[in-house]
Amino acid sequence: MKDGARATDKALLSVAQMTEADRSAIAAGIPGSVLMHNAGGAVAREIIGRWPSRPTTVLCGPGNNGGDGFVAAAALAQAGWPVRVALLGSRQTLRGDAAFHAARWEGGVANMTPEAIEGAELVVDALFGSGLSRPLEPRVLEVLAAAARRGVPLVAVDVPSGVMGDSGGSMGAVQATCTVTFARKKPAHALLPGRDLCGDIVVADIGIPAAVIESLGADTWENHPCLWHGELPKVQSSGNKYTRGHALLLGGYPMTGAVRMAARAAARIGSGLTTIAVPEIAFPVYAAALTSIMVHPLTKDADLQRLLSDSRYTAFLIGPGAGVNDATRQAALELLQTSRPVLLDADAITVFAGKSAELRQAIRGSCVMTPHDGEFSRVFDARGDKLARARAAARQSGAVMVLKGADTVVAAPDGRAVVNTNAPPSLATAGAGDVLGGLILGLLAQGMDAFKAAAAAVWMHGAAAAAFGPGLLAEDLPDLVPAVLRQLQLR
Repeated sequence: MKDGARATDKALLSVAQMTEADRSAIAAGIPGSVLMHNAGGAVAREIIGRWPSRPTTVLCGPGNNGGDGFVAAAALAQAGWPVRVALLGSRQTLRGDAAFHAARWEGGVANMTPEAIEGAELVVDALFGSGLSRPLEPRVLEVLAAAARRGVPLVAVDVPSGVMGDSGGSMGAVQATCTVTFARKKPAHALLPGRDLCGDIVVADIGIPAAVIESLGADTWENHPCLWHGELPKVQSSGNKYTRGHALLLGGYPMTGAVRMAARAAARIGSGLTTIAVPEIAFPVYAAALTSIMVHPLTKDADLQRLLSDSRYTAFLIGPGAGVNDATRQAALELLQTSRPVLLDADAITVFAGKSAELRQAIRGSCVMTPHDGEFSRVFDARGDKLARARAAARQSGAVMVLKGADTVVAAPDGRAVVNTNAPPSLATAGAGDVLGGLILGLLAQGMDAFKAAAAAVWMHGAAAAAFGPGLLAEDLPDLVPAVLRQLQLR
């Protein structure tokens, strides 16, 4: 699994940051026309490498994305491809580097109509890049829809036109076969639906110096082991079960399966000891189903406080199967008062509906919350795109926010965020989120930083599911974790 990736390679640049990268590169002495030449050339090379020569229409927009398209068209024509260019607007209205490269195009320029793609066996979408912030106009929608109906391969430049670079939202985009972007990915290449609309994503080097990228101070990354691998807990030869942390989970009744899966996940990822504290009535159910995981009955009201007074417990989890009631809310508050790491999931999030201020005031130490969209909207502001929502909730609550889904976002209170892209569709199964909570808990119990623990657990959760393949059940996941850990050790 040694791919040599570095954190800077996995940065997701906002539209503003990419604009600044272009500006800084130009200021450093690289002409904008050269950057555009490199970008369009990269698009042409990717096309030539994927397909044999075929009739191609390049759809060019009125800005720099269109300029990239003119360069790509010229490179394809020079390679002997039959190429047609259709322009939104006129050459006379183009400015700067786009005008420069449009003037070098020696072929004709058609109007932006569906007729422009008649006979084309490949279409290049160089209409609008990631900076678009308005809906596509009708004639553009008409041409893109015609391309989609014909089912010809579509290669997008930067992003498919209509995909918003900072959010991944779509304002009329159609599915691309392949997207060629430049320097680094944008959030749209990781967030849905943008990620799916892009098809295969290729990141091309267009000559922007690495120092320029590093100077941007990226705070968003595509989740990858290079971001957290060095901080994974390591088993020491002189260690023992006590030095590897002790995870405590609060189990519910009559729903018992969720927290049992979470506990098994915590143990599999390395927690030295794992205990579930359960209502006395549920003790026989849990005890009969568990072996290496300990079960502690709560027989009196003061029993939980006695457990929490034991400093050997190093991290806590509450929520799966807990029930939406005052007892769950009070128990969550008691866990948070210890100032030790706490993971709130499921019902332990929902119980704070309308009480976000109380939750914020209660958080004293490291806290991770793992809501899905429904749970999130009961407690936090659900307006805005997923990345913005997760960041705002993390900042407001003071907790690391794991906003789950096919494009899970992990956001820290200080503004850092990762977007996870390795989760297969098979993870959409009951109980998978409970296992994720247990994986995060196990890393917290071993002393890992909350943000990096959450990012690592989310990635390993996806890797385990991908390794299993179709037919995955949530209870399969904990036993798949050791193989993922073994592969990570080889890095």
